[in-house]
Amino acid sequence: MMKLRVKLVGFSTGGKPIAVLNKYDAGELGIRSSDRIVIKYGKLELIAITNVSDRLVKKGEIGICEELNHVKLKENTEIDIDVASYPTSLQFIRNKLKGRKLIFEEILAIVKDITNGYLSEIEVAAFVTALHESGLDLDEANSLTLAMVETGKRLQLDKKFIADKHSIGGCAGDKTTLLLVPIIAAAGLTIPKTSSRAITSAGGTADRAECLMPVEIDLDQMKRVVEKTNGCIVWGGSLHLAPADDIFIQVEYPLSIDPLLLPSIMSKKMGVGATHLVIDIPVGRGTKVKTIGDGNMLSKDFIELGKRVGIITQCAITYGEQPIGYTIGPALEARESLEILMRKKTIPDVIDKVTNIAGMLLEMSGRENGKEVALEILKSGKAENKLREIIYEQGGNAEVKPENITVGSYGTDFVSNNAGCVLWMDNIALLELARAAGAPKDKGAGIQLYKKLGDTVKKGEKVFTVYSEKSRKLNRVRKLLEESKPVGTGSRMNMLIHKVKEIPITKRTFILER
Repeated sequence: MMKLRVKLVGFSTGGKPIAVLNKYDAGELGIRSSDRIVIKYGKLELIAITNVSDRLVKKGEIGICEELNHVKLKENTEIDIDVASYPTSLQFIRNKLKGRKLIFEEILAIVKDITNGYLSEIEVAAFVTALHESGLDLDEANSLTLAMVETGKRLQLDKKFIADKHSIGGCAGDKTTLLLVPIIAAAGLTIPKTSSRAITSAGGTADRAECLMPVEIDLDQMKRVVEKTNGCIVWGGSLHLAPADDIFIQVEYPLSIDPLLLPSIMSKKMGVGATHLVIDIPVGRGTKVKTIGDGNMLSKDFIELGKRVGIITQCAITYGEQPIGYTIGPALEARESLEILMRKKTIPDVIDKVTNIAGMLLEMSGRENGKEVALEILKSGKAENKLREIIYEQGGNAEVKPENITVGSYGTDFVSNNAGCVLWMDNIALLELARAAGAPKDKGAGIQLYKKLGDTVKKGEKVFTVYSEKSRKLNRVRKLLEESKPVGTGSRMNMLIHKVKEIPITKRTFILER
């Protein structure tokens, strides 16, 4: 054991409990960077991951980051340091790396250590990679779901029927949730909807909803909103329902892998107490799931996992060959959603998708003719009124109008080089354009479409406009438009897709949305 003086380094490590040791002191303890130590002060005992630096701390000092100092240690306080015992969860990770199946207790130990910050980024990455390489069967998916719920908070609602909906992502412009939640809530059902911010898309549901109301509220506030209105649309990241998932995502994203899709989604649904769930699985080119057959196989897994965790689950295989509606990007999508709810615009594909999925939830509650009921709630204005109630209770302006939602003032047009019709649309290329324009960080950035699949188009006619809040970002957009073709137009489909004369550089598309 060694005594060291506290030095408050004054920075955050992004969630990890990091302690910085001088090289000499680390050598005396026989440890290196990423090893674990025990910090003892009176009855207090903390586990920390070490970093070694001669520049941040002197011999005899220990640097304490913000994550470690929740106990309010003071500068120059003398504390005891010792080498921490080896986490048993590391042995379980090694077992998974060898392809062995893990039981619930082993998975729970891993998830607890990850949530508490006791495992380094390398060790977490090893676990996620092992799941990707060895595969995750339904027993392990069930165990991971339960472990992620156990290590997070839970919303407690005194309701027998709690509806929820989730899309696995991959389809541009999917503003379904902004319309579905008020429809379901207006029907008298409870739907506490937590949503994500964009990870690889041009806007997550939380980004869209934030153009209408605050979405970063705590669990108590969320419960109050739901009890008053039957629904809400909030950012899940502020609720800590399954905190391990945020850590897993930080590893999955740079590695372009997503082995935790099922437990990630189901744990968050358990966290809000969902009893009935519809999973939206968009299918087509540029989406996460390419074929209907693959969509059916994924549906089977979701339904079976739902049975194991006590959530009645159905899946909707939806058309994903083009964007949903005519807008991509947070502000544009929020504006379009409001226009539909206010009956100012009728956009068939959006309305059809929303009422079909809402109809499934209504029929799961015992209603008949669910789609027709959902459509009537939308047409009658009840859904608009309900959304305005939710906006008000979440702290937004209940009188908001579409024109109040600001869109980027700079734009560049994409025009058709051919006469004929729109033959195909590339979801991924359109998302890249929207992100290059600044979405989702710049909420006013995005794409306004004028044409969709099958629509007639003249040579030189505008197909879409890319909007940005900053003129300099349009330079990147124009460069992308020169390099790629996001929309194909013509009088007929060309049989030749493209010629390959040398080894191609393949750009892998990765979709990670929660």
